[in-house]
Amino acid sequence: MILRFSALVLTALAFDQALAQQTAPVVNPLVRQLNDSFAAVYEKVAPAVVVVQVQGTTDRALSGLPEGLEFFFRNPDGRSAPARPEQGSGFVISPDGYIMTNYHVVESGLEGEITVQLKDGRKFPAAVAGADKKSDIAVLKIDAENLPVVELGDSDTAKVGQFAFAVGAPYDLPYTFTVGVISAKGRDDLTLSQTYEEYIQTDASIHPGNSGGPLCDLDGRVIGVNSMINVRGGLGFAVPSNIAREVGRQLIANGRVSRPWLGIGIVGLEDDERARRLFPDLEKGVVVSNIDPGTPAYDSDLRPGDVILKVDGREIARSRDLQREILSKKIGQDVQLDLWRAGRLTTVSVRTGEQPEQIVRASNLARPPGPIRSQQPQRKKILPGLSLHGLLLETAPQAGDGIRVADIEPDSAAAAAGLQPGDVITEAGGQAVKERRELEDILASVDASRGVMLLIDRKGQKTFAILKP
Repeated sequence: MILRFSALVLTALAFDQALAQQTAPVVNPLVRQLNDSFAAVYEKVAPAVVVVQVQGTTDRALSGLPEGLEFFFRNPDGRSAPARPEQGSGFVISPDGYIMTNYHVVESGLEGEITVQLKDGRKFPAAVAGADKKSDIAVLKIDAENLPVVELGDSDTAKVGQFAFAVGAPYDLPYTFTVGVISAKGRDDLTLSQTYEEYIQTDASIHPGNSGGPLCDLDGRVIGVNSMINVRGGLGFAVPSNIAREVGRQLIANGRVSRPWLGIGIVGLEDDERARRLFPDLEKGVVVSNIDPGTPAYDSDLRPGDVILKVDGREIARSRDLQREILSKKIGQDVQLDLWRAGRLTTVSVRTGEQPEQIVRASNLARPPGPIRSQQPQRKKILPGLSLHGLLLETAPQAGDGIRVADIEPDSAAAAAGLQPGDVITEAGGQAVKERRELEDILASVDASRGVMLLIDRKGQKTFAILKP
C-alpha cells in the first residue's frame, strides 16, 4: 500500500514537472539580458537623482516658446501654484553636494527658498551656486558629503536610435523611470529667446516635473538634462551633457558663464532662401549680415557681406555650426576664418572677446534726433532731378565718411534691397566711395542680373545690401 502511494506521488510530481515545462514561457536570453540592463540603469542612476522644490510664484513656462512647446516644470493641473512649492528634478554631480538642474526650475527661487530631497528621504536647504538662462542650466549646493553621483557621458557620441532613459518626478511622482530612444540630435530654433540650442530629442515618456532630471544611455551615463516637452506630440528635449558639463564647471568656479564671441550678425545659406539668392555661386556657408560697434569683429578685417566657409579649417554650413565653433574657443583666442568675398577666397583672423551679459544691438538703439525721411520739397534740394535706382542721396555728415541715403522711393530697387534713410554707403562693388559721383558711376555700370554689394554704416553698425536694378 505504501509502495503504491509512493508511486502515485512520484507520478504526480513527474506530471507537474512536465506540465510546468510545457506552460513556462520561453524567454530569449538576449531579451532577459536587455531587461536586466534596463533595471541596472535605474539602480545606478536613481540614488543620485533628487527632487527639487521651489517656493515661488513666477509663471514662466510659456515665456519665449512657440505654441505647443513648454518647459515642463508644472503642477499636475498645468498651472503654477504659488501656495505650495513647485517641483522639479535634478541630479548630484559631486559627492560634496553640487546638484545640476534647469535654470527655469530654480528661476523663481533665486531670491526665495529651495529644498532638495534625496532618494533616502533626507531634505536639505539648497543655495544657487550659479544659473545660466541661455543654456537653461543651474547648479545648486547643499551641505552634505559622500553623496552618490551620476556619471556624465559624452553627448557627442550618442546616436539616434539608441535607448534613452529618463528619471525624475513627473506629476509629483518621484523616481519615475521611463524608456525610449534618442529620436533626433541637434534640434535648434525651438524657442524664441536668445539661447544656445542644440537639444537631444527623445520619445522617452517625460512630463511636468521631469525638468532638470537626467536623460541616460544604456550604461547609465547622463547624456542630457531634460528641459522641454512638446505637449502635443509627447516628445522631450534635453540639453546635451557636453554643454551642461562646461556650463556647470563655470557656474561652480565663477557663479557665471563666460562665452567667447565675435559680435556679428549671421545668416546661414542653408537656413535662408533669400541669402541663397544673394549668393548664387555658393551652396553653403554663413553670411556676415552686420557687425556691431565695440565688438571684436568691428576693428578686424571682417566685413559685412563676407561668407564664412571655414573656422580654423573646419567647414561651416549653417549658423549653428559657426556658433558652435566659436563657443568652443577660448576668450582672446585668434580664429582663422576662410571667406568668400566679392567672388574670391580670402582669409581673415579675428580675436574672440567675451560676450557681454546683455547684448544691445545698434539697430535697437533710439534713432538720432532730426527727421530721417525727407519730405518731397527737400528731395529737389538734395539732388535735383536724380533718382538712381530709387536712392535719393546727400553728402554724409562728415566729409569723406561716404554717401548718405536721404530717402528711398517706394517700390524701387533700393527699397527692395533693404536700404533705409540715414544709411551711409561707404563702399560699392568693392570700391570705397566718398563722393556722390563715385557711387553714381558704379551704380550706372551694375550688372542687372547680379547687382552690386553696398557696405553700409547704419547708426554705427556695419551692414550690407545688394542693390539690383
